[in-house]
Amino acid sequence: MMNTQNIFLVGLMGAGKTTLGKQLAEHFQRHFYDSDQAICDKTGVSIPTIFELEGEDGFRDRESGMIDELTRLPNIVLATGGGAVLREQNRLCLQQRGVVVYLHVSPEILVERTRHDRNRPLLQVEDPLQKMRDLYQVRDPIYRAAAHIVLEVGTENHYMTFNQLLNALNKLPSFQAA
Repeated sequence: MMNTQNIFLVGLMGAGKTTLGKQLAEHFQRHFYDSDQAICDKTGVSIPTIFELEGEDGFRDRESGMIDELTRLPNIVLATGGGAVLREQNRLCLQQRGVVVYLHVSPEILVERTRHDRNRPLLQVEDPLQKMRDLYQVRDPIYRAAAHIVLEVGTENHYMTFNQLLNALNKLPSFQAA
């Protein structure tokens, strides 16, 4: 049975998971976690450093352990890394332990949002837009399958997106705001 006390945000890098997650946590008076930041805090190094030393598989192993640990906590809002849904065990943890919200954003908007961020190892390529399109093509169906709510996010401000999400959460019959 789904735990409706927790809210888990999924989506591609730059979708606004951390920003929106912090707003939700404050609104519902819950603890906020960012799985990528939690990995950095635990290891003492950056995500690019983990990718460099352990490769993507090593990072994904660390991510799976962190997702399992964080999703067991009560009354939280969690912003996941963009690739967290790639492993089935992560999707199951998310789906069974909280409300999964997919922040859907077009690759073009995402590239614009992330173009100056050097902390995104997967985008350090010659054509970031093509890379983002490739990631989108693979991950969009996975995000949609894992999500209880799909929220269309574009160029509107954070306040509008936040209100859209509150409305969507309130429409879930099993959602518990308190």
